[in-house]
Amino acid sequence: MTLMTPRIPTKRIVIVGAGVAGSIMARALAMQAGLEVTCLEQVALDDDASAGLVIGPNAIKALHMRDPLLASAIGEAGLPWDHWRVSLCSGEVLLDLPLTRVADHGGVRILRATLYRVLRQAAGNTVRYRCKLLACGASPRDPARSYVVWEQHGQQHRLDDIDLLIAADGRDSPTRSAFDSQPRMHQLGALLFRLLVPDAGAGRIDDYEQWCNGPNRLLAFRLPDGRINIAGSLPLAPGEKTQETSHAGIGPQALRAAYTPAHARPGPQAGWLIDTLCANVDAICWYRMQACGIRFAEPHAQVMYLGDSAHAMAPPLGQGVAQAIEDACSAAELIATSLAAGETSPRAWLATFEAARLERLRFVMSVAPHAAGLMLGDATEQDRASALGALRQLYCSVALPRHGGGPVVDAGFGPVTGTGLPA
Repeated sequence: MTLMTPRIPTKRIVIVGAGVAGSIMARALAMQAGLEVTCLEQVALDDDASAGLVIGPNAIKALHMRDPLLASAIGEAGLPWDHWRVSLCSGEVLLDLPLTRVADHGGVRILRATLYRVLRQAAGNTVRYRCKLLACGASPRDPARSYVVWEQHGQQHRLDDIDLLIAADGRDSPTRSAFDSQPRMHQLGALLFRLLVPDAGAGRIDDYEQWCNGPNRLLAFRLPDGRINIAGSLPLAPGEKTQETSHAGIGPQALRAAYTPAHARPGPQAGWLIDTLCANVDAICWYRMQACGIRFAEPHAQVMYLGDSAHAMAPPLGQGVAQAIEDACSAAELIATSLAAGETSPRAWLATFEAARLERLRFVMSVAPHAAGLMLGDATEQDRASALGALRQLYCSVALPRHGGGPVVDAGFGPVTGTGLPA
């Protein structure tokens, strides 16, 4: 084992995971004077994470406030998300919402692998790839600090006396488990699935749209690489086992039955999606809908949690990636302004960050019941006005915490051209 003994910096920071939040943090902190930043990622740089996703307007706004070049690079690599439609599987439209009614600008549709490529290239040499985390925990000399041990290319490495450990290593975060704060996962009563297929729908699928057949949900959207991202959810019966193999009995017949209306034929879009799912059932990726308790910081050790490590599957309305971006932008802004003001205590950073992000996430989670009012045929005008107001606050009222308590609030922006980032 080799011991890593670099120069002693003002503060030593280690980021575990170079996904969405981790890559943004690696890039932001590497630009700060007085920090030694190491980011460990277990996969290779060219790993192909095959799934599509949408990035909400609020996340693009937060990223523009913190790093406009990176926001522009993501926009150029994806397609605009300008419209949100919700329909019954029979074809009846329940909601047809231009995002400009509730946001300053649209969001982005993008392949996850493309998003990772843009973010990781922007992070540069700060990220070390093919690093398998072996151990981490409180430092023996100072329990507020931490250590990490990892393996790269067959060789073990160790860093001690870490002033701030940032866990951005996903919903099953090994880092969070190591600090004994991983609560028991609780099941949310649904199976989720996703599938990427070539765009053979003759233009039926384009911008972000959802379809409902009772409690069964589908969503789909077109991606820049000529594929369609399909996802969906199926409720689990009370008491039904929720192991990853729970989908074993869900074949073409069960899928067709789940999404075919009882008293009508599927509409053209839902019909194509149902046929496509049934023809590709062996390629569908299934997973459980489950969540753990929300946690942004350890109470004693100087450990910060971002993205799914902090709040896996808690944000509703497709806000998982958006809130990971908000997490990273908030943490980066807070650390930068704290250092500029002479505040070098990671414990102080964590206290401010945790308070700000908990307040924001609680609001985000409260929006879902309001938004449901937009999708009900019998919703009153008051219900719809309340829902539109909640969405407008979600997408527009984006503030990044700063040292001293004054948040950065964006005043709006236009298109950014020329990223200046690696192609």
